[in-house]
Amino acid sequence: MTTVGLLYPGHAAEDDFPRTEILLDTDIRLPLFSTETGEDVYRADALREQGDPGRIAEGVDELRLAGAEALVWASSGGSFGLGWEGAHEQIATLARAAGLPASSTSIGFGHAVRELGARRVAVAAPYPDDVTGLFADFLASAGVEVVAAASGGAASSAEAGSWGPDEVKRLVREADHADAEVVLVPDTSLHTTAYIPELEELLGKPVLTANQVTVWEGLRLADRRTWAPTLGTLFASREPVLGKLEPKGIEVRE
Repeated sequence: MTTVGLLYPGHAAEDDFPRTEILLDTDIRLPLFSTETGEDVYRADALREQGDPGRIAEGVDELRLAGAEALVWASSGGSFGLGWEGAHEQIATLARAAGLPASSTSIGFGHAVRELGARRVAVAAPYPDDVTGLFADFLASAGVEVVAAASGGAASSAEAGSWGPDEVKRLVREADHADAEVVLVPDTSLHTTAYIPELEELLGKPVLTANQVTVWEGLRLADRRTWAPTLGTLFASREPVLGKLEPKGIEVRE
């Protein structure tokens, strides 16, 4: 059995993770601890507060008792909102507190883009424009070029969590660009696990969604590779496109 512990901010789309366990249909387990979020608003200062290392660490003991071999801070804005250096310091603090390998959704996006052999992406984010811009800046620090972006204008994770497939499909269509090799859908508040292949068929290219990337990043840290094409292209290859990723590392810049 492989167990990846997830630290998830509040309550919005955490039910995507039990669904992912079912789709993986293996001995992988994804225990989850919901952290306190503070003010639920997509605003830079609120995202930084959400990602406070002390707040995240509240669930460490419970997840260790659940047998976690690695931890992932299952938040996009609560990691990229701190900037490149801040996000890495955040995860280093979490890893020290837990005594386990750790990462975050935002850092996972950098690794997942590299896994697919891509460099140019489009971003389909539910956020306001300024928050989408913060994610684009974070990706640039990871050596990923954002060639197009669309913002959904949601004000909070509660609002994003209420979106269904039609809203997400509309957003990815708006974001897509001919030069984009992959389309990224950040925000772990969005329910996407059940229809990632539909999004990929719609666009004719790989789509990376936050909850999908969160699980993949945790399995990467645990040195576990699994084949599950119902979770999209990211899970449909048994071997990395560009060879083995840096073991346990989170630096993806050339």
